[in-house]
Amino acid sequence: MSKSKPLFATPASAYYLILGSVVALSSLGLVMVLSASSVKSLRESGNSFSFVARQALFLFLAAGLAWVAMKLRYELWKPIAQVSLVFSCALLILPQIGGIGKTVGGNTNWIEIGSFTLQPSEFAKLLLILWCALRLRTHDQRASESLPSNPARIIVPGFALIMILIMIGNDLGTAAVVSGIIAGILFISGLPLRVFGILSLVGSAIFAAFILPNANRMNRFSAFFDPFADENYQGVGWQQAHSIMGLASGGALGTGLGSSKQKWGSLPEVHTDFIFAVIGEEFGLLGTLATLGLFGILILGIFKVALNAQNSFDRYVCAGIGCWIAVQVLLNIGTVISVIPVVGVTLPLISYGGSSLIATFIALGFVLGVLRRDPQIASEIRQRKAARTARG
Repeated sequence: MSKSKPLFATPASAYYLILGSVVALSSLGLVMVLSASSVKSLRESGNSFSFVARQALFLFLAAGLAWVAMKLRYELWKPIAQVSLVFSCALLILPQIGGIGKTVGGNTNWIEIGSFTLQPSEFAKLLLILWCALRLRTHDQRASESLPSNPARIIVPGFALIMILIMIGNDLGTAAVVSGIIAGILFISGLPLRVFGILSLVGSAIFAAFILPNANRMNRFSAFFDPFADENYQGVGWQQAHSIMGLASGGALGTGLGSSKQKWGSLPEVHTDFIFAVIGEEFGLLGTLATLGLFGILILGIFKVALNAQNSFDRYVCAGIGCWIAVQVLLNIGTVISVIPVVGVTLPLISYGGSSLIATFIALGFVLGVLRRDPQIASEIRQRKAARTARG
């Protein structure tokens, strides 16, 4: 009788690594949202569980939509991708319509639906990735036939349109994430490094043009160098200063779940943009490293799927999703540990917020669907499921 292979030495290893890391990170997210939001929730609603109850509802909905995305046939993704740029633009225009849009923290990038708020830019990220993947699929086909094609020429105009709509809402954080996604996709497409460098310089100049005339943004940039300075601490440096305090007080093993001091009002946005600081305070260095390890497994698993994808569309979509999560994790944690200025992005799968959670889960459902469309991987998943059923 043949001996079964270890789980992570099989073709389906990426499937189980991604699925396991997503379950672990989203479970950690529920726990940390409960801990980080309990004080704010009690003050606003008289119920310590109102925020985590909503997050659980978002998670349930996100899991269902991820399952649909995972089961959706490859043939159905192409027509979605064909119109995704139009839908992405429409979503980004909605917050600018009077009576629908809502301004939060100076950014007009939200819409209100009853008692819920929705951030359309989270879904626009995924739609933009789908559009880019379809365009680059055509580029690869032309290149294989030795026909002239330039990935930058077919991607940059759509990207520029999306960036204009994002910046109309004054959302520099989303603009930074989208720029990182496009940079990663263009790099993977084989764009010559000289052209890539020129585009990077142009992009940096455009970002500088939005930052330099804005006093608040310039203060944020100066504050992250020394948030504890007298001129920064009581103002723009407050969040990063108290974030560092929380991380430092956690030590190696943390102060214990639920015992964060920063969540009592010292650290604004503690359950969204700065939830990683609460992880560090309550679970210590060990907890932050474990969280980073889970993100590392997830991101590497996604890029492994991209490398092994059977067609260029799947490859570019998975690569774009990997870049999206990687860039957003780097920006969020970089803000929390004060190595970059505050940019206002959430930590994927962990921070409170339905829009981010649902959009990310749909994207991950696509990645898992790519794996399940591989006959060898699908057969192994069925065999392992049958084996578990037989043992049960």
